[in-house]
Amino acid sequence: MHSPEVLLENSDAVYDYYLRHQQNRWKALGGYAILARRYRPRVAFVEGAKQQLEALIRSGRPVVYAINHLSNSDPYTVAATAWRSPLRSRIGRVRVLAKDELFIDPEQRRKVDMMGGIPVFRGRDHGIRAVNAAGQRMMDICAQRLAAGDHLAVFPEGTCNHVDPAKVQPVGSGIGHIAFRAAKLNAPPALVAIAMSYGPRPDPTVEPTAEEAVSARFVFRQPVLGLPQRPADIARLVKEELQLAVDGAVASY
Repeated sequence: MHSPEVLLENSDAVYDYYLRHQQNRWKALGGYAILARRYRPRVAFVEGAKQQLEALIRSGRPVVYAINHLSNSDPYTVAATAWRSPLRSRIGRVRVLAKDELFIDPEQRRKVDMMGGIPVFRGRDHGIRAVNAAGQRMMDICAQRLAAGDHLAVFPEGTCNHVDPAKVQPVGSGIGHIAFRAAKLNAPPALVAIAMSYGPRPDPTVEPTAEEAVSARFVFRQPVLGLPQRPADIARLVKEELQLAVDGAVASY
C-alpha cells in the first residue's frame, strides 16, 4: 500500500494507511538493539512489576504504556529500554504515537515507521478545531490496533516537559478515550506507567543532549489491569501512576 504524505488535509488517507501499516520486525529488532547499545538505559522495576509484565505480555492482552516526556531523545531511549525489558518480545507489534512533523523528512519518517509510529496532528500546531476530526480518527485507529493485538506507547503529556522533570505535566483525555474505545471493541487494555530520568537538570527549559541521555534511569510500575470506565477518570489514573513512576526514576537515578 502506497504511503501517503503525512499532512492534516490528507489525514483520512494517512489513517487508512496506518490502520494497516506493519513494519519489518527484523529491521525493528535490529534498530532497537542498536539503540540499546548506544543509549544503555538502566532499567528498574518496582516490586513484582517485571514478573507481572511478563505474565501480561504472555496473556496476549493489549497494553497501553504511558511514558513521561522530557526531550527529543525520548523515542530513542524508550526504544532502547524496550530492548532491555520484557517488551523485547513485542517489538514489531508496539505502536507509538508521534507528532506529525516527524514524518515530513523521508529519512526521519523511515525511522519512525520502523519504530511503529502513528502520526498525531496536535492542536497546538494546527489549531484545536482544525485537528478535531483527525484526532477522532487517530483515537479510533489506535483502539482498532489494540483490538488487533498490538500494544500502544503514548507520551500523554503531549509535549516535552520543560517545566519540572520531576513533576508530570497535565495529561490530556486522549489516552483515556483510546482505552475507552478499545474496551468498546472488547479489547480492554491494561495500563503500564514507565518513567525516565536523565538526572538533575539545572535548567529544565534546556533539554538534555543525546550524549546526556545516555544511561538514563527507567522505572516500570506494576500493570493496572482494571481501568475506570470514563475517559477522564482513565486520564487521571494515568497521571497518578506516571507520577509514582517518575518519583521512582528521579529517586533512583
